[in-house]
Amino acid sequence: MDHLSIAMVGTRGVPARYGGFETAVEEIGRRLADAGHRVVVYCRTAPGAREAPPAAHLGMELVHLPAARRRSLETLSHTALSVRHLVAHRTDAAVLFNAANAPLLPALRAARIPVATHVDGLEWKRAKWGGAGRRYYRAAEALAVRWSDALIADAQGIADYYRDAFAAPTTLLSYGAPLIEPGADRLAELGLQPRGYHLVVARFEPENHVDVIVEGYAASAAGKPLVVVGSAPYADEYTARVHGLADDRVRFLGGVWDQELLDQLYANCATYLHGHSVGGTNPSLLRAIGAGAAVTAFDVGFNREVVADAGRYFRTPADVAREVVAVEADPEWVVRSGRRARELAGGYDWDAVAAGYEELARVLAGRR
Repeated sequence: MDHLSIAMVGTRGVPARYGGFETAVEEIGRRLADAGHRVVVYCRTAPGAREAPPAAHLGMELVHLPAARRRSLETLSHTALSVRHLVAHRTDAAVLFNAANAPLLPALRAARIPVATHVDGLEWKRAKWGGAGRRYYRAAEALAVRWSDALIADAQGIADYYRDAFAAPTTLLSYGAPLIEPGADRLAELGLQPRGYHLVVARFEPENHVDVIVEGYAASAAGKPLVVVGSAPYADEYTARVHGLADDRVRFLGGVWDQELLDQLYANCATYLHGHSVGGTNPSLLRAIGAGAAVTAFDVGFNREVVADAGRYFRTPADVAREVVAVEADPEWVVRSGRRARELAGGYDWDAVAAGYEELARVLAGRR
């Protein structure tokens, strides 16, 4: 029990380049590996890749498998192949990310691999899923409750939902917020100055309210530009709507994969506008407060749980228009808010999160 083998299944894998799950796998997995555990991460192969994918990353063993290239099938198809491989190469415990993968849990149970399911946010609320997709996610949540040895929630709001909807206990393990001071020397590459712009970092999906932010900003009398980082592979119509709402003060950068540059954007904005509403604790928001960004967030429990008294909140375009003007009129608030945000970020520590996963893995392995 001193050194366990732990599989992490159901994400795009590492190196982390996409979202919260991947960031969690990288940060938690590397720490478990440093503690002497064998960590196996299942990764999706990239179509058209010219180079062979790495066999290891930061001490983690990587297993690369394909996925169907359709939004409705991508996650489940890859996880099905991953579970088949895992059943033939068993580990002491497994962490399955995303309740959508719950129909595959019986295979792990039949192989006597104890598993915790990280249930993520309320996926059935996402507008990108039609009626059938939403019904599937609701059913998958119930299956995760029934067939998992443990459930992991990354926000108190998610834990409350599973308690109220299913009378199911969860283990609350959030994400970490790296405390960073990246400087500002690279802003000139984008023609920007410290505190001279507002910032959005988000995938273009309705639940992230990029359209609400852009519409509100365009209707405001703000003098500082709005810099928008992000895109979406399956959202052409929504992307067109967001661009159509913008005026010439809005700058779309697309995806920014240079972490140093992105960190400088967080750390030096006048305000970071965070529109995510259904995904639980969001790593982008945590990175923003860890960089000392003043936050204006969509008014939902998940965001208030993180930002608390450090930020401003919005729900409508009119709210956004009001808040960006108020931020520009009160630079002292920007400084105070950023300082308070960093204080709050201190409560989100990756070492503590990884220790929680390690303890849960030990409990799971003890049940075999």
